[in-house]
Amino acid sequence: MKDSYSILALCANLRVSPSGVYDWQKRQNSPGPRAREDETLAQEIRQIHQRSRQTYGSPRIVDALRKNGKRHGRNRIGRLMNEKGLCGRQKGRYRVQTTDSNHDEPIAPNRLATAPKPTGPNQIWVADITYIPTKEGWLYLAAILDLYSRKIVGWAMSERIDTTLVLKALAMALLHRNAPAGLLFHSDRGVQYASADYRAALTNAGLTASMSRKGNYYDNAFIESFWSTLKMDLIYRHVFSTRAEAKTEIFDYIEVFYNRQRSHTALGCLSLVDFKLRNN
Repeated sequence: MKDSYSILALCANLRVSPSGVYDWQKRQNSPGPRAREDETLAQEIRQIHQRSRQTYGSPRIVDALRKNGKRHGRNRIGRLMNEKGLCGRQKGRYRVQTTDSNHDEPIAPNRLATAPKPTGPNQIWVADITYIPTKEGWLYLAAILDLYSRKIVGWAMSERIDTTLVLKALAMALLHRNAPAGLLFHSDRGVQYASADYRAALTNAGLTASMSRKGNYYDNAFIESFWSTLKMDLIYRHVFSTRAEAKTEIFDYIEVFYNRQRSHTALGCLSLVDFKLRNN
């Protein structure tokens, strides 16, 4: 209709003011307060998502915003993340057996099952081995996690899954941590951890060995949880051309991100650094 009649003629006929019509048009063409707030919030969500290395989903984004004094519902955060194409980590679908328990080496009892909950660091360590695919072949990663702080206190990587691999991870943990005599050291019953060399290393360090039941992943659930976090945060999101490339990325993930920046639900969504400061 406005193509046939001027705005002024239409306003006169409808008995409305031209200024009111022009104000209405401006309001239609500009976003409202809610839309402007959503855009500002979406920018902050994107910044948090980038700082998390694109690993945080809506629950951790909500928690990070609350730490900044901003309380928003998870549904709203999820909607804005979907609109901006932001998503958290995704699960993968492969599994390789890393535990060879068919051996004649001595098996330690599962002392972790009856141990009291740790009240400080360096009381219980849990250890395991996992695998990382690269175009050159498998890369194996051995890690040791402090059960109280959830910090990775020792780790090592190799193309071979042998006793040398786990001994290197133990050596790192002992070098950087003040391990008291009697510290409980829990692992699966794989041949690497049951070997004479490894048992001797634990004895020399004054550590008490503990092993999971055969084929029971729940007995070592804490380190299994770390593997899941590592793989969904990093491994499943990359295709590594070489083992060297994978080693660089894993080093950066453990030492820079996981051990210092990433929030942990087991620690009340605190980073390991903030958890240590709060508990000193």
